[in-house]
This record gives sequence, C-alpha cells and structure tokens, in this order.
Amino acid sequence: MKTLKFKTNINCGGCLAKISPFLNAEQTIKKWEVNTSVPEKVLTVESDDANPDKVISIVQKAGYKIEEIQ
Repeated sequence: MKTLKFKTNINCGGCLAKISPFLNAEQTIKKWEVNTSVPEKVLTVESDDANPDKVISIVQKAGYKIEEIQ
C-alpha cells in the first residue's frame, strides 16, 4: 500500500462532507483523511494503486484546490 500526501483547501466539516462522496467512490482509495488543524490542510490517501493525478482530478472535480506534496 502506498501513501500520498496533498496540500488542499479542504478546511472544515462542511468541506469534508462535500468531498467524502467523491473520494469514497474511488475504488482504488482504501483510506483517506484530511488534517484540517495544519495550515496546509493535508489530505493523506492510502491506496494499492496510488495515482496522484487521479486523486488530484477527483478533488478538483469536487471544487477544491490540491497539489501533491513531494
């Protein structure tokens, strides 16, 4: 399993509720969480088939900004 990290603008419970259906629908994502207590609002994704471009596309489709943390 691979872990990917992204800087986002997902910053509250309402944002989490909005993004949840998008991330939960992606079969390759096994687990995800957003740390809203840090300024970068870090989204951590665990996946067997980790594809950063796919995660970026999903989050952008939901209306949020995202960039991969190297």
